[in-house]
Amino acid sequence: MFTAIIAGIMTLLFTIFGIPAFIRFYQKARISGQQMHEDVKQHQAKAGTPTMGGTVFLVASILSSFVIGFVTGQLTSGALSLLFILFLYGLVGFLDDFLKVFRRINEGLNPKQKLFLQLVGGVVFYFLFDRHGGGDMLNFFGFPLQLGFLYIFFVLFWLVGFSNAVNLTDGIDGLASISVVISLVAYAVIAMEQKRFDLLIVIFSMIGGLLGFFGFNHKPAKIFMGDVGSLALGGMLAALSIALHQEWTLLLIGIVYVCETASVMLQVSYFKLTGGKRIFRMTPLHHHFELGGFSGHGKEWSEWKVDLLFWGVGLFASLITLAILYL
Repeated sequence: MFTAIIAGIMTLLFTIFGIPAFIRFYQKARISGQQMHEDVKQHQAKAGTPTMGGTVFLVASILSSFVIGFVTGQLTSGALSLLFILFLYGLVGFLDDFLKVFRRINEGLNPKQKLFLQLVGGVVFYFLFDRHGGGDMLNFFGFPLQLGFLYIFFVLFWLVGFSNAVNLTDGIDGLASISVVISLVAYAVIAMEQKRFDLLIVIFSMIGGLLGFFGFNHKPAKIFMGDVGSLALGGMLAALSIALHQEWTLLLIGIVYVCETASVMLQVSYFKLTGGKRIFRMTPLHHHFELGGFSGHGKEWSEWKVDLLFWGVGLFASLITLAILYL
């Protein structure tokens, strides 16, 4: 536990000092920064804000976890598998951001390229997980399901799905960073109960990095995490739930990401079926609340109000999950 806290403090300090240097680099190099495509008025002023800040806390988390894990003998196959997902999914996001920001390719990686790289990462993770005794049992709401070779398809679906879900959630200042902190705290409790101190080091390290990043990412954000951060964080949460054999818990602990993704899927499907009608004002779901939510008058919500609502939902769902597991 103590070593995990040290890892968290190391990442926190690295991020606090690293982000300002990263912002100065953006400014001196006169890089264009974040482009804004949403039809939300309060977002238009954010155009040009430095992005790819996830690079800082991701590198810090991976390095501090590796060093502390190596020194304490906790650099296990489970920890390495988790760090691998952070690195590879972060690299996919970095390439996507790099093409958008530096090469001025608006789409970045196209969907097929991104999916292919995510699937490759998922396959490697599965074989690392399986080779070191991970097994092929799916924890389905407390009931063990032996899936055999089919388990790899679940792993791929889980990793790719939640990686993209957190990416969708990263749409307003501070929303994704603190939502993921709440989720990680819940998994820290589960890891402690299972005495998985190897995973706890990685978890605390990322919590420290995200808290340091939030100091610059809360409204008004001085920097965004970019796909390099959000894709890696979603992949990490999925990998954690698998490594701890508590896969089902991510549906509750990650309820915010599930709702964000579901809102997009429902909106697109309903739009096509009804010839242009909409369920939500705008998706992902946080934009719907920004534009007035389900109220009739349509008065815009501040980003802080949306943040607090979604963080509250995530915290409540995480507490319910831990209560189901341990009370």
